[in-house]
Amino acid sequence: MTETADAKREFRYGVGYTAAAYILWGFVPLYFLLLLPSGPWEIVALRVMFSLVLCLVLVSCTRRGWSKLRAITRQPRLMWLTALAGVLIVINWHAYLIGALSKNVLETSLGYFINPIVLVLLGVFVMRERLRPLQWVAVAIASLAVVVIVVAYGEVPWIALTLAFSFGLYGLVKKKLGPSVDAVSGLTLETVWLLPFAVIELIVVGATVGLTFGALGATHMLLMAGTGIVTAVPLLLFAAGSNRIPLTLTGIMQFVAPVLLFLIGAFVLHEPMPPERWVGFGLVWVAIAVFTADLMIAGHRDRRSIRPVLL
Repeated sequence: MTETADAKREFRYGVGYTAAAYILWGFVPLYFLLLLPSGPWEIVALRVMFSLVLCLVLVSCTRRGWSKLRAITRQPRLMWLTALAGVLIVINWHAYLIGALSKNVLETSLGYFINPIVLVLLGVFVMRERLRPLQWVAVAIASLAVVVIVVAYGEVPWIALTLAFSFGLYGLVKKKLGPSVDAVSGLTLETVWLLPFAVIELIVVGATVGLTFGALGATHMLLMAGTGIVTAVPLLLFAAGSNRIPLTLTGIMQFVAPVLLFLIGAFVLHEPMPPERWVGFGLVWVAIAVFTADLMIAGHRDRRSIRPVLL
Protein backbone atom coordinates (compact mmCIF):
# COMPACT_ATOMS: atom_id res chain seq x y z
CA MET A 1 0.00 0.00 0.00
CA THR A 2 2.75 2.44 0.98
CA GLU A 3 4.66 1.81 -2.24
CA THR A 4 1.48 2.32 -4.28
CA ALA A 5 0.70 5.59 -2.48
CA ASP A 6 4.29 6.80 -2.94
CA ALA A 7 4.22 5.93 -6.64
CA LYS A 8 0.96 7.81 -7.13
CA ARG A 9 2.32 10.85 -5.29
CA GLU A 10 5.47 10.82 -7.40
CA PHE A 11 3.32 10.51 -10.54
CA ARG A 12 1.23 13.55 -9.50
CA TYR A 13 4.39 15.54 -8.81
CA GLY A 14 5.75 14.51 -12.20
CA VAL A 15 2.61 15.65 -14.00
CA GLY A 16 2.59 18.96 -12.08
CA TYR A 17 6.26 19.75 -12.69
CA THR A 18 6.07 18.83 -16.37
CA ALA A 19 2.88 20.84 -16.95
CA ALA A 20 4.42 23.89 -15.25
CA ALA A 21 7.52 23.62 -17.47
CA TYR A 22 5.44 23.49 -20.64
CA ILE A 23 3.24 26.43 -19.60
CA LEU A 24 6.30 28.57 -18.91
CA TRP A 25 7.85 27.58 -22.26
CA GLY A 26 4.64 28.63 -23.95
CA PHE A 27 5.05 32.23 -22.79
CA VAL A 28 8.84 32.51 -23.21
CA PRO A 29 8.76 34.14 -26.70
CA LEU A 30 7.16 37.25 -25.24
CA TYR A 31 10.15 37.61 -22.91
CA PHE A 32 12.74 37.12 -25.63
CA LEU A 33 11.09 39.70 -27.88
CA LEU A 34 11.87 42.24 -25.15
CA LEU A 35 15.58 41.57 -25.77
CA LEU A 36 15.61 42.92 -29.34
CA PRO A 37 17.80 44.13 -31.03
CA SER A 38 20.06 41.51 -29.41
CA GLY A 39 20.64 38.53 -31.71
CA PRO A 40 20.08 34.84 -31.01
CA TRP A 41 23.79 33.98 -30.80
CA GLU A 42 24.51 36.53 -28.08
CA ILE A 43 21.36 35.64 -26.16
CA VAL A 44 22.10 31.89 -26.21
CA ALA A 45 25.66 32.47 -24.97
CA LEU A 46 24.39 34.64 -22.12
CA ARG A 47 21.64 32.12 -21.35
CA VAL A 48 24.33 29.52 -20.78
CA MET A 49 26.39 31.78 -18.54
CA PHE A 50 23.54 33.14 -16.42
CA SER A 51 21.94 29.70 -16.15
CA LEU A 52 25.25 28.33 -14.84
CA VAL A 53 25.45 31.12 -12.26
CA LEU A 54 21.92 30.36 -11.07
CA CYS A 55 22.62 26.62 -10.96
CA LEU A 56 25.77 27.12 -8.88
CA VAL A 57 23.76 29.19 -6.41
CA LEU A 58 21.12 26.43 -6.23
CA VAL A 59 23.79 23.74 -5.76
CA SER A 60 25.25 25.75 -2.89
CA CYS A 61 21.84 26.18 -1.27
CA THR A 62 20.70 22.60 -1.78
CA ARG A 63 21.31 20.03 0.92
CA ARG A 64 24.25 17.85 -0.13
CA GLY A 65 24.32 19.72 -3.46
CA TRP A 66 28.08 19.65 -3.94
CA SER A 67 28.46 16.05 -2.78
CA LYS A 68 25.80 14.95 -5.32
CA LEU A 69 27.64 16.85 -8.04
CA ARG A 70 30.98 15.26 -7.14
CA ALA A 71 29.39 11.80 -7.13
CA ILE A 72 28.13 12.31 -10.69
CA THR A 73 31.51 13.54 -11.95
CA ARG A 74 33.05 10.22 -10.86
CA GLN A 75 30.79 8.31 -13.28
CA PRO A 76 31.95 8.69 -16.93
CA ARG A 77 28.68 7.42 -18.41
CA LEU A 78 26.67 10.06 -16.60
CA MET A 79 29.14 12.77 -17.56
CA TRP A 80 28.94 11.87 -21.24
CA LEU A 81 25.14 11.83 -21.09
CA THR A 82 25.05 15.29 -19.49
CA ALA A 83 27.41 16.52 -22.24
CA LEU A 84 25.08 15.09 -24.89
CA ALA A 85 22.10 16.71 -23.17
CA GLY A 86 23.95 20.04 -23.20
CA VAL A 87 24.66 19.82 -26.94
CA LEU A 88 21.03 18.96 -27.72
CA ILE A 89 19.56 21.74 -25.60
CA VAL A 90 21.88 24.42 -26.98
CA ILE A 91 20.89 23.40 -30.53
CA ASN A 92 17.28 23.72 -29.40
CA TRP A 93 17.90 27.19 -27.92
CA HIS A 94 19.49 28.49 -31.10
CA ALA A 95 16.64 27.26 -33.30
CA TYR A 96 14.04 28.58 -30.86
CA LEU A 97 15.54 32.05 -30.65
CA ILE A 98 16.02 32.31 -34.41
CA GLY A 99 12.32 31.55 -34.78
CA ALA A 100 11.14 33.82 -31.98
CA LEU A 101 13.28 36.85 -32.80
CA SER A 102 12.42 36.65 -36.50
CA LYS A 103 8.75 36.57 -35.47
CA ASN A 104 8.21 33.05 -36.75
CA VAL A 105 6.53 31.95 -33.52
CA LEU A 106 4.03 29.87 -35.47
CA GLU A 107 6.90 27.80 -36.85
CA THR A 108 8.27 27.28 -33.35
CA SER A 109 4.78 26.14 -32.34
CA LEU A 110 4.87 23.67 -35.25
CA GLY A 111 8.15 22.30 -33.91
CA TYR A 112 6.58 21.68 -30.52
CA PHE A 113 3.50 20.17 -32.14
CA ILE A 114 5.80 17.65 -33.86
CA ASN A 115 7.93 17.06 -30.77
CA PRO A 116 5.35 15.12 -28.71
CA ILE A 117 5.10 12.62 -31.54
CA VAL A 118 8.90 12.29 -31.52
CA LEU A 119 8.85 11.74 -27.73
CA VAL A 120 6.04 9.21 -27.89
CA LEU A 121 7.78 7.24 -30.64
CA LEU A 122 11.08 7.33 -28.73
CA GLY A 123 9.20 6.09 -25.67
CA VAL A 124 7.72 3.19 -27.64
CA PHE A 125 10.72 2.14 -29.75
CA VAL A 126 13.65 3.02 -27.45
CA MET A 127 12.25 2.83 -23.90
CA ARG A 128 9.91 -0.07 -24.83
CA GLU A 129 6.92 1.71 -23.30
CA ARG A 130 3.49 0.46 -24.39
CA LEU A 131 0.59 2.52 -25.67
CA ARG A 132 -3.04 1.58 -25.15
CA PRO A 133 -5.31 1.59 -28.24
CA LEU A 134 -6.80 5.02 -27.50
CA GLN A 135 -3.29 6.43 -27.06
CA TRP A 136 -2.39 5.15 -30.54
CA VAL A 137 -5.51 6.88 -31.85
CA ALA A 138 -4.34 10.13 -30.21
CA VAL A 139 -0.89 9.78 -31.80
CA ALA A 140 -2.45 9.12 -35.22
CA ILE A 141 -4.67 12.21 -34.96
CA ALA A 142 -1.73 14.34 -33.81
CA SER A 143 0.36 13.04 -36.70
CA LEU A 144 -2.41 13.97 -39.12
CA ALA A 145 -2.49 17.46 -37.58
CA VAL A 146 1.23 17.85 -38.21
CA VAL A 147 0.85 16.73 -41.83
CA VAL A 148 -1.93 19.27 -42.38
CA ILE A 149 0.14 22.07 -40.86
CA VAL A 150 3.29 21.14 -42.81
CA VAL A 151 1.38 20.97 -46.10
CA ALA A 152 -0.14 24.37 -45.32
CA TYR A 153 3.33 25.75 -44.57
CA GLY A 154 4.40 24.94 -48.12
CA GLU A 155 8.11 24.34 -47.49
CA VAL A 156 10.44 22.35 -45.27
CA PRO A 157 10.17 24.01 -41.83
CA TRP A 158 13.78 23.54 -40.72
CA ILE A 159 13.32 25.54 -37.50
CA ALA A 160 10.36 23.37 -36.50
CA LEU A 161 12.12 20.10 -37.33
CA THR A 162 15.28 21.13 -35.47
CA LEU A 163 13.21 22.04 -32.40
CA ALA A 164 11.23 18.80 -32.52
CA PHE A 165 14.12 16.37 -32.83
CA SER A 166 16.62 18.20 -30.60
CA PHE A 167 14.17 18.43 -27.71
CA GLY A 168 12.81 14.94 -28.31
CA LEU A 169 16.30 13.48 -28.04
CA TYR A 170 17.00 15.74 -25.04
CA GLY A 171 13.97 14.23 -23.30
CA LEU A 172 15.26 10.74 -24.08
CA VAL A 173 18.71 11.54 -22.64
CA LYS A 174 17.12 12.98 -19.47
CA LYS A 175 15.11 9.77 -19.17
CA LYS A 176 18.31 7.71 -19.56
CA LEU A 177 19.93 9.74 -16.79
CA GLY A 178 16.93 8.98 -14.58
CA PRO A 179 17.14 9.40 -10.80
CA SER A 180 20.95 9.06 -10.88
CA VAL A 181 21.19 12.76 -11.75
CA ASP A 182 18.95 15.23 -9.94
CA ALA A 183 17.53 18.22 -11.83
CA VAL A 184 19.91 20.86 -10.42
CA SER A 185 23.07 18.78 -10.83
CA GLY A 186 22.11 17.79 -14.35
CA LEU A 187 21.51 21.33 -15.57
CA THR A 188 24.66 22.52 -13.79
CA LEU A 189 26.80 20.00 -15.64
CA GLU A 190 25.07 20.68 -18.96
CA THR A 191 25.89 24.39 -18.70
CA VAL A 192 29.45 23.67 -17.54
CA TRP A 193 30.01 21.64 -20.71
CA LEU A 194 28.60 24.50 -22.79
CA LEU A 195 30.53 27.31 -21.11
CA PRO A 196 33.59 27.21 -23.47
CA PHE A 197 31.30 27.37 -26.51
CA ALA A 198 29.38 30.27 -24.98
CA VAL A 199 32.61 32.21 -24.43
CA ILE A 200 33.72 31.58 -28.03
CA GLU A 201 30.29 32.61 -29.28
CA LEU A 202 30.44 35.92 -27.41
CA ILE A 203 33.93 36.62 -28.73
CA VAL A 204 32.77 36.00 -32.30
CA VAL A 205 29.67 38.16 -31.89
CA GLY A 206 31.72 40.94 -30.30
CA ALA A 207 34.24 40.87 -33.12
CA THR A 208 31.60 40.92 -35.87
CA VAL A 209 28.27 42.62 -35.18
CA GLY A 210 29.12 43.80 -31.66
CA LEU A 211 27.66 42.93 -28.26
CA THR A 212 24.49 44.61 -27.00
CA PHE A 213 24.82 43.51 -23.35
CA GLY A 214 25.54 46.60 -21.26
CA ALA A 215 25.18 48.92 -24.27
CA LEU A 216 21.40 49.44 -24.25
CA GLY A 217 20.75 50.60 -20.71
CA ALA A 218 20.19 49.04 -17.31
CA THR A 219 16.73 47.63 -18.06
CA HIS A 220 17.94 45.71 -21.09
CA MET A 221 20.94 44.44 -19.15
CA LEU A 222 18.69 43.16 -16.34
CA LEU A 223 16.41 41.48 -18.87
CA MET A 224 19.42 39.78 -20.43
CA ALA A 225 20.57 38.62 -16.99
CA GLY A 226 17.05 37.32 -16.38
CA THR A 227 17.51 34.81 -19.20
CA GLY A 228 19.26 32.62 -16.65
CA ILE A 229 16.05 32.34 -14.60
CA VAL A 230 13.83 32.07 -17.69
CA THR A 231 16.06 29.27 -18.97
CA ALA A 232 16.81 27.33 -15.80
CA VAL A 233 13.41 27.22 -14.07
CA PRO A 234 11.46 25.41 -16.86
CA LEU A 235 14.37 23.04 -17.50
CA LEU A 236 14.60 22.17 -13.81
CA LEU A 237 10.85 21.56 -13.68
CA PHE A 238 11.06 19.44 -16.83
CA ALA A 239 13.96 17.39 -15.45
CA ALA A 240 12.13 16.85 -12.15
CA GLY A 241 8.92 15.91 -13.93
CA SER A 242 10.25 13.72 -16.75
CA ASN A 243 11.98 11.42 -14.24
CA ARG A 244 8.62 10.66 -12.59
CA ILE A 245 6.33 9.95 -15.55
CA PRO A 246 6.56 7.79 -18.71
CA LEU A 247 8.19 9.35 -21.76
CA THR A 248 4.98 8.81 -23.73
CA LEU A 249 3.00 10.92 -21.24
CA THR A 250 5.75 13.56 -21.33
CA GLY A 251 5.30 13.69 -25.08
CA ILE A 252 1.54 14.07 -25.04
CA MET A 253 1.60 16.72 -22.30
CA GLN A 254 3.94 18.83 -24.38
CA PHE A 255 1.03 19.90 -26.57
CA VAL A 256 0.40 22.54 -23.88
CA ALA A 257 3.42 24.59 -25.01
CA PRO A 258 2.71 24.71 -28.77
CA VAL A 259 -0.94 25.59 -28.14
CA LEU A 260 0.20 28.63 -26.16
CA LEU A 261 2.83 29.46 -28.77
CA PHE A 262 0.22 29.18 -31.50
CA LEU A 263 -2.14 31.54 -29.69
CA ILE A 264 0.65 34.05 -29.13
CA GLY A 265 1.75 33.89 -32.76
CA ALA A 266 -1.79 34.22 -34.06
CA PHE A 267 -3.42 36.72 -31.69
CA VAL A 268 -0.54 38.66 -30.11
CA LEU A 269 1.97 38.85 -32.96
CA HIS A 270 -0.68 38.55 -35.69
CA GLU A 271 1.26 36.14 -37.89
CA PRO A 272 -0.52 34.75 -41.00
CA MET A 273 -3.11 32.05 -40.21
CA PRO A 274 -4.48 30.23 -43.28
CA PRO A 275 -7.47 27.88 -42.75
CA GLU A 276 -5.22 24.81 -42.95
CA ARG A 277 -3.42 25.88 -39.79
CA TRP A 278 -6.74 26.17 -37.98
CA VAL A 279 -7.62 22.64 -39.10
CA GLY A 280 -4.30 21.34 -37.79
CA PHE A 281 -4.79 23.24 -34.53
CA GLY A 282 -8.24 21.71 -34.09
CA LEU A 283 -6.93 18.19 -34.73
CA VAL A 284 -4.33 18.66 -32.01
CA TRP A 285 -7.04 19.50 -29.51
CA VAL A 286 -8.96 16.37 -30.58
CA ALA A 287 -5.78 14.32 -29.97
CA ILE A 288 -5.37 15.87 -26.51
CA ALA A 289 -9.03 15.11 -25.70
CA VAL A 290 -8.66 11.46 -26.78
CA PHE A 291 -5.48 11.00 -24.71
CA THR A 292 -7.08 12.68 -21.66
CA ALA A 293 -10.13 10.43 -21.97
CA ASP A 294 -7.84 7.40 -22.09
CA LEU A 295 -6.04 8.49 -18.90
CA MET A 296 -9.35 9.00 -17.10
CA ILE A 297 -10.63 5.58 -18.19
CA ALA A 298 -7.36 3.90 -17.16
CA GLY A 299 -7.39 5.70 -13.80
CA HIS A 300 -10.98 4.59 -13.15
CA ARG A 301 -10.04 0.98 -13.94
CA ASP A 302 -7.05 1.14 -11.60
CA ARG A 303 -9.20 2.44 -8.77
CA ARG A 304 -11.73 -0.33 -9.31
CA SER A 305 -8.99 -2.97 -9.39
CA ILE A 306 -7.50 -1.93 -6.03
CA ARG A 307 -10.84 -1.38 -4.22
CA PRO A 308 -11.25 -5.05 -3.12
CA VAL A 309 -7.71 -4.97 -1.71
CA LEU A 310 -8.53 -1.91 0.35
CA LEU A 311 -11.64 -3.56 1.73
